[in-house]
Amino acid sequence: MNDQPTSTASPATTRSGWLDRTFRLSERSTSLPQEVIAGATTFAAMAYIIAVNPAIMSNAGMDRGDLVIATALAAIFGSVMMGLTANLPLAVAPAMGSNVIFTFVIVKQMGAPWQGALAMVAFTGVVFLILSLSKLREKVAKEVPEALKIGIQAAVGTLIVFIGLRGAGFIVANQSTYIAMGSLRNPATLLTMLAILITPILVVRKVPGALIIAIAAVTFIGFFVPGANGKMVTSAPSAWIAWPKWPASTFGQLDFKWLFSNFVIALPLLFYFVCAEFFSTLGTLIGVTGAANLRAPDGSIPSATAAFATDATSSIVGPILGTSVVTAYIESITGVQAGGRTGLTSLTVAALFVLALFFWPVFVIVPAQATAPALVLVGVLMMQGLARIDLTDLSNAVPIVLTLLVTVLTNNLINGMALGTLSLILILVSTGRAKEISGVVWGLGVVFLAFFYVTTMLM
Repeated sequence: MNDQPTSTASPATTRSGWLDRTFRLSERSTSLPQEVIAGATTFAAMAYIIAVNPAIMSNAGMDRGDLVIATALAAIFGSVMMGLTANLPLAVAPAMGSNVIFTFVIVKQMGAPWQGALAMVAFTGVVFLILSLSKLREKVAKEVPEALKIGIQAAVGTLIVFIGLRGAGFIVANQSTYIAMGSLRNPATLLTMLAILITPILVVRKVPGALIIAIAAVTFIGFFVPGANGKMVTSAPSAWIAWPKWPASTFGQLDFKWLFSNFVIALPLLFYFVCAEFFSTLGTLIGVTGAANLRAPDGSIPSATAAFATDATSSIVGPILGTSVVTAYIESITGVQAGGRTGLTSLTVAALFVLALFFWPVFVIVPAQATAPALVLVGVLMMQGLARIDLTDLSNAVPIVLTLLVTVLTNNLINGMALGTLSLILILVSTGRAKEISGVVWGLGVVFLAFFYVTTMLM
């Protein structure tokens, strides 16, 4: 007779127990099927980035096909790292806003090579990682005024809307008024307008994957709509499904020599990228963990350091692959609403990005008319912070409005940031409130004055 105890645990039970212990499924009242559904929901809400990010960054002279691959790989790396190290239902991918600044400010306006711009992003990723692992994180969060943070965010959102409409031909140059709406006699312009009007309806009605559905629908309709060049808005892909290729033209192309030889000129944008990464991640963490009821009774965020470190590391790996800043996505809230509570949600998102790699030729053909509605919606969402500011207080209103309008009207974020920051300093000093100006803001004012001096001398 065998006196040894026999194990009654099946392999499935053992696996379930391992998952439960590793991801704390029971503790967070969730299950594997629930996490998979949540991950699929999050992916549907953010999958538009696979088409939109390459469409934007290809304007910098980068290969669009390689950008599709780099975008997906960055999302896979970030989401896997977030799931395994932070165990939070947060998906990670290349950030909207930063890709616009990368392309249209650093490369198009400053004349930097895209390789130098990638080096700039990687450098800020290192700075962000140092911030994330130190107590400086709390200091920066407290010292940058809300008016500046929201003004910069709203300015970038407005710039995104403008670039989306211009890229689709909905906004065109005009000799008398500088800009005007494109002719509705042009079928492509009419298609853009209809897409811009209909897409928000899908979002407001909470249709799952509204943006990617809109992109797919307009791309399909584009096969039958003539564009301005006589060709159809959408061209047929070389193949519908293909093995993923390595992004050889963008991988490891960082040019640190350009960055350090132009450091003074690049400094304001380095500040922008660090702040954009920091406050975007902070806001997303607060929003998603709050929606998932994961915050501690004292309001602290679980695994905050691991989450910040994930964003920072991803923003180092992303440029190496060939894309801009990588960050946690606020769209992760859709997955939380579907029941996501652990890192398994993020791992599911990563798995779906792996699947998307096999459809990279399809994402390459997405026209500007299809990405414009997504850009408009993303821009609108970035301006929602304005509701939190008392605009009857001119010390808030002037910096925000100057940042927003000067950015859009000059098509230059640095101009907007500089005017907004300098106006805030002057208003507070002139009203006897100089003590409210933090060291970070004083330093930023000096940086902008130096930037204006250097760029003026170079012109």
